[in-house]
Amino acid sequence: MTQSLAPETLQKIKRLDLRARMVVRGFLQGLHSSPLQGFSVQFSEHRRYNRGDDPKQLDWLVYAKTDKYYVKRYEAETNLTGYLVMDLSKSMGFSERQSMTKFEYATCLAASLTYLMTMQKDPVGLLTFRDKLRAVLPARSRRGHLGDVMAALSGMTPDGTTDIATSLVQVAAMLRQKSLVMLFSDLLGDPVEILNSLGRLRHGGHDVIVFHVMDEAEVHFPYDGPVEFEDPETGEVVTVDATGFRAEYLRGVDAFRETYSEGCNRMRIDYVALDTSMPFDKALTEYLQQRQARF
Repeated sequence: MTQSLAPETLQKIKRLDLRARMVVRGFLQGLHSSPLQGFSVQFSEHRRYNRGDDPKQLDWLVYAKTDKYYVKRYEAETNLTGYLVMDLSKSMGFSERQSMTKFEYATCLAASLTYLMTMQKDPVGLLTFRDKLRAVLPARSRRGHLGDVMAALSGMTPDGTTDIATSLVQVAAMLRQKSLVMLFSDLLGDPVEILNSLGRLRHGGHDVIVFHVMDEAEVHFPYDGPVEFEDPETGEVVTVDATGFRAEYLRGVDAFRETYSEGCNRMRIDYVALDTSMPFDKALTEYLQQRQARF
């Protein structure tokens, strides 16, 4: 099922809502033949049995399928308000192979999560930013809202400079209800400032998942000889000997990701490192596992 969820396959489908539907349906079908069999049931209606729970609430049908103890969640436990927070900066429009850009990848993933949460009747909202917070679509769970989110995602274009840290502070100040905040960004900025802003969201009681989206070329650096690189946001041009620079660059990328991974881990923020060659089921699996762990 992974191949059908690969970016190059989904890129042939132009409509975002159809991409999202294909990702979610393919992913859920894949659960039936994976170690996560029965996981979609647990995700939507159950949580693990904890000491102190009433044994009468055990669901023996789920136990028969999974060999694990689960209890039914009450309606109040299943309600989760989610906000997609999308980085609209010009750097997100980068693609080395002219395939799916970082922004298209992030948008497809965000649309898939919207589709999945709507299936679970969870309200979903949309926030976008460049140098500051831009469009705001309130979180709702009504049927027609899915189309509103898809239309908004489809109409967005990455452009201009970014200030991730300031934008996240604005998000933290705006959200009054404790929510699941899903950030989609390449995180090109000062990691210390960005992690501090993410900390404000956690301090406000929000659950946070950071989807760190990079182009596959940014991660693997498939260049040789003299190469000219241009900063998409500042226009600055630098020429380097890619062959001699590769090892140092790759160490820098590893350190860059590790800084965010360690910083997020300290604050109990979920960090998912992705690149544009990765099938979408990897990110969805991570999302479901992290959400299950919250209950």
